[in-house]
Amino acid sequence: MQIVKLRYGNTNTFLLRGESGSLLIDTDYAGTLPAFYKAIKQQGITVRDITYVMATHFHPDHTGIIGDLIEHGVKLLLMDTQVGHVHFSDAIFHREKHLPYTPIDESQSTIIRCAECRDFLLSLGIRGEIVSTPSHSVDSVSVILDDGTCIVGDLEPIEYLGAYGENPALATDWKLVLGYRPKRIQYAHANEKEMPQQDEP
Repeated sequence: MQIVKLRYGNTNTFLLRGESGSLLIDTDYAGTLPAFYKAIKQQGITVRDITYVMATHFHPDHTGIIGDLIEHGVKLLLMDTQVGHVHFSDAIFHREKHLPYTPIDESQSTIIRCAECRDFLLSLGIRGEIVSTPSHSVDSVSVILDDGTCIVGDLEPIEYLGAYGENPALATDWKLVLGYRPKRIQYAHANEKEMPQQDEP
Protein backbone atom coordinates (compact mmCIF):
# COMPACT_ATOMS: atom_id res chain seq x y z
CA MET A 1 0.00 0.00 0.00
CA GLN A 2 1.15 3.53 -0.79
CA ILE A 3 0.21 6.68 1.14
CA VAL A 4 0.26 9.87 -0.93
CA LYS A 5 -0.01 13.15 0.98
CA LEU A 6 -1.75 15.88 -1.01
CA ARG A 7 -1.79 19.50 0.14
CA TYR A 8 -3.28 22.00 -2.30
CA GLY A 9 -4.89 24.42 0.15
CA ASN A 10 -5.13 24.54 3.92
CA THR A 11 -5.97 20.89 4.62
CA ASN A 12 -3.70 17.86 4.47
CA THR A 13 -5.44 15.13 2.51
CA PHE A 14 -4.27 11.58 1.92
CA LEU A 15 -4.69 9.02 -0.85
CA LEU A 16 -4.30 5.40 0.20
CA ARG A 17 -3.45 3.26 -2.83
CA GLY A 18 -4.02 -0.44 -2.35
CA GLU A 19 -3.56 -3.32 -4.76
CA SER A 20 -7.28 -3.45 -5.61
CA GLY A 21 -8.43 0.14 -5.17
CA SER A 22 -7.78 3.44 -3.47
CA LEU A 23 -9.30 5.72 -0.85
CA LEU A 24 -8.97 9.50 -0.71
CA ILE A 25 -9.27 10.81 2.84
CA ASP A 26 -10.63 14.38 2.97
CA THR A 27 -10.59 17.14 0.40
CA ASP A 28 -10.03 20.86 0.76
CA TYR A 29 -12.47 23.77 0.55
CA ALA A 30 -14.86 24.47 -2.32
CA GLY A 31 -13.08 26.07 -5.25
CA THR A 32 -9.89 24.02 -4.91
CA LEU A 33 -10.68 21.51 -7.67
CA PRO A 34 -8.15 23.00 -10.16
CA ALA A 35 -5.45 22.91 -7.47
CA PHE A 36 -6.42 19.32 -6.66
CA TYR A 37 -6.02 18.30 -10.30
CA LYS A 38 -2.58 19.92 -10.36
CA ALA A 39 -1.56 18.18 -7.14
CA ILE A 40 -2.54 14.68 -8.30
CA LYS A 41 -0.99 15.26 -11.73
CA GLN A 42 2.33 16.00 -10.02
CA GLN A 43 2.02 12.59 -8.35
CA GLY A 44 1.19 10.80 -11.62
CA ILE A 45 -2.40 10.22 -10.47
CA THR A 46 -5.68 10.81 -12.30
CA VAL A 47 -9.22 10.96 -10.93
CA ARG A 48 -9.81 7.53 -12.50
CA ASP A 49 -7.21 6.16 -10.07
CA ILE A 50 -9.39 7.14 -7.07
CA THR A 51 -11.97 4.51 -6.15
CA TYR A 52 -13.50 6.03 -3.00
CA VAL A 53 -13.47 9.34 -1.17
CA MET A 54 -14.33 9.77 2.51
CA ALA A 55 -14.27 12.63 5.00
CA THR A 56 -12.86 12.44 8.50
CA HIS A 57 -15.85 14.72 9.23
CA PHE A 58 -18.17 16.88 7.18
CA HIS A 59 -16.86 20.36 7.90
CA PRO A 60 -16.33 22.63 4.86
CA ASP A 61 -12.53 22.49 4.80
CA HIS A 62 -12.70 18.70 4.47
CA THR A 63 -15.54 18.24 1.98
CA GLY A 64 -15.43 21.12 -0.50
CA ILE A 65 -14.82 19.09 -3.67
CA ILE A 66 -16.29 15.71 -2.72
CA GLY A 67 -19.39 16.48 -4.81
CA ASP A 68 -17.21 17.22 -7.84
CA LEU A 69 -15.29 13.98 -7.44
CA ILE A 70 -18.53 11.99 -7.19
CA GLU A 71 -19.64 13.54 -10.48
CA HIS A 72 -16.39 12.26 -11.99
CA GLY A 73 -17.04 8.69 -10.88
CA VAL A 74 -15.43 8.54 -7.45
CA LYS A 75 -17.63 6.72 -4.92
CA LEU A 76 -18.45 8.12 -1.49
CA LEU A 77 -17.54 5.96 1.49
CA LEU A 78 -19.73 6.87 4.44
CA MET A 79 -19.47 5.52 7.95
CA ASP A 80 -22.77 4.79 9.67
CA THR A 81 -21.87 7.35 12.36
CA GLN A 82 -21.72 10.01 9.65
CA VAL A 83 -25.19 9.47 8.20
CA GLY A 84 -27.21 12.62 8.72
CA HIS A 85 -24.16 14.89 8.73
CA VAL A 86 -23.19 14.85 5.05
CA HIS A 87 -24.87 18.18 4.28
CA PHE A 88 -23.56 20.05 7.33
CA SER A 89 -21.60 22.47 5.12
CA ASP A 90 -24.22 23.12 2.43
CA ALA A 91 -25.52 26.29 4.09
CA ILE A 92 -21.98 27.61 4.53
CA PHE A 93 -21.14 27.13 0.87
CA HIS A 94 -24.52 28.51 -0.19
CA ARG A 95 -23.62 31.82 1.44
CA GLU A 96 -20.29 31.90 -0.42
CA LYS A 97 -21.79 32.21 -3.87
CA HIS A 98 -18.46 33.22 -5.44
CA LEU A 99 -17.16 29.69 -4.83
CA PRO A 100 -18.07 26.83 -7.15
CA TYR A 101 -19.64 24.11 -5.03
CA THR A 102 -21.28 20.85 -6.02
CA PRO A 103 -23.49 19.42 -3.24
CA ILE A 104 -22.66 15.87 -2.23
CA ASP A 105 -24.98 13.26 -3.72
CA GLU A 106 -25.09 10.59 -1.03
CA SER A 107 -27.76 8.48 -2.74
CA GLN A 108 -25.18 6.11 -4.18
CA SER A 109 -22.81 6.12 -1.21
CA THR A 110 -21.41 2.97 0.32
CA ILE A 111 -22.32 2.96 4.01
CA ILE A 112 -20.39 0.70 6.36
CA ARG A 113 -20.13 0.21 10.10
CA CYS A 114 -16.83 0.58 11.92
CA ALA A 115 -17.12 -3.09 12.85
CA GLU A 116 -16.91 -4.11 9.18
CA CYS A 117 -14.39 -1.52 8.02
CA ARG A 118 -11.34 -3.82 8.19
CA ASP A 119 -12.82 -6.27 5.70
CA PHE A 120 -13.90 -3.41 3.46
CA LEU A 121 -10.47 -1.79 3.45
CA LEU A 122 -8.85 -5.16 2.87
CA SER A 123 -10.94 -5.54 -0.28
CA LEU A 124 -9.03 -2.51 -1.60
CA GLY A 125 -5.70 -3.90 -0.49
CA ILE A 126 -5.51 -1.52 2.49
CA ARG A 127 -4.78 -2.93 5.92
CA GLY A 128 -6.27 -0.92 8.74
CA GLU A 129 -9.41 0.27 10.47
CA ILE A 130 -11.71 3.28 10.66
CA VAL A 131 -12.74 4.26 14.18
CA SER A 132 -15.13 6.83 15.59
CA THR A 133 -13.31 9.71 17.33
CA PRO A 134 -16.19 12.11 18.04
CA SER A 135 -14.57 14.65 20.37
CA HIS A 136 -14.13 17.19 17.55
CA SER A 137 -17.57 16.58 16.01
CA VAL A 138 -20.00 13.71 16.40
CA ASP A 139 -19.30 12.49 12.85
CA SER A 140 -15.50 12.53 13.17
CA VAL A 141 -13.56 9.36 12.41
CA SER A 142 -9.89 8.43 12.26
CA VAL A 143 -8.16 5.99 9.91
CA ILE A 144 -5.64 3.75 11.66
CA LEU A 145 -3.37 1.72 9.39
CA ASP A 146 -1.47 -1.41 10.29
CA ASP A 147 1.82 0.22 9.25
CA GLY A 148 1.48 2.58 12.22
CA THR A 149 0.08 5.60 10.39
CA CYS A 150 -2.94 7.27 11.99
CA ILE A 151 -4.88 9.89 10.01
CA VAL A 152 -6.91 11.76 12.61
CA GLY A 153 -8.38 14.78 10.78
CA ASP A 154 -9.09 17.57 13.26
CA LEU A 155 -8.57 15.58 16.44
CA GLU A 156 -6.85 18.04 18.80
CA PRO A 157 -3.09 17.31 18.88
CA ILE A 158 -2.12 15.04 21.71
CA GLU A 159 0.38 17.53 23.14
CA TYR A 160 -2.51 19.93 23.76
CA LEU A 161 -4.49 17.37 25.75
CA GLY A 162 -3.60 18.92 29.10
CA ALA A 163 -4.53 22.41 27.93
CA TYR A 164 -8.15 21.39 27.47
CA GLY A 165 -8.56 20.50 31.14
CA GLU A 166 -11.29 18.03 31.89
CA ASN A 167 -12.27 16.88 28.41
CA PRO A 168 -13.19 13.23 28.80
CA ALA A 169 -14.28 12.87 25.17
CA LEU A 170 -10.89 14.00 23.85
CA ALA A 171 -9.07 11.82 26.37
CA THR A 172 -11.19 8.83 25.32
CA ASP A 173 -10.41 9.41 21.65
CA TRP A 174 -6.66 9.56 22.28
CA LYS A 175 -6.79 6.48 24.49
CA LEU A 176 -8.41 4.62 21.60
CA VAL A 177 -5.86 5.84 19.05
CA LEU A 178 -2.87 5.20 21.31
CA GLY A 179 -4.15 1.69 21.93
CA TYR A 180 -3.09 0.88 18.38
CA ARG A 181 0.53 1.86 19.21
CA PRO A 182 0.81 4.38 16.33
CA LYS A 183 4.17 5.26 14.82
CA ARG A 184 3.08 8.53 13.26
CA ILE A 185 0.06 10.82 13.54
CA GLN A 186 -1.14 12.66 10.45
CA TYR A 187 -3.23 15.76 11.18
CA ALA A 188 -5.33 17.79 8.78
CA HIS A 189 -3.89 21.12 9.94
CA ALA A 190 -0.68 20.32 11.77
CA ASN A 191 2.61 18.68 10.97
CA GLU A 192 3.08 14.93 11.17
CA LYS A 193 4.04 13.74 14.64
CA GLU A 194 6.37 10.80 15.11
CA MET A 195 5.41 8.75 18.15
CA PRO A 196 8.00 7.21 20.49
CA GLN A 197 7.94 3.44 20.42
CA GLN A 198 8.25 1.21 23.44
CA ASP A 199 9.32 -2.40 23.49
CA GLU A 200 6.59 -4.94 23.99
CA PRO A 201 6.42 -6.05 27.66
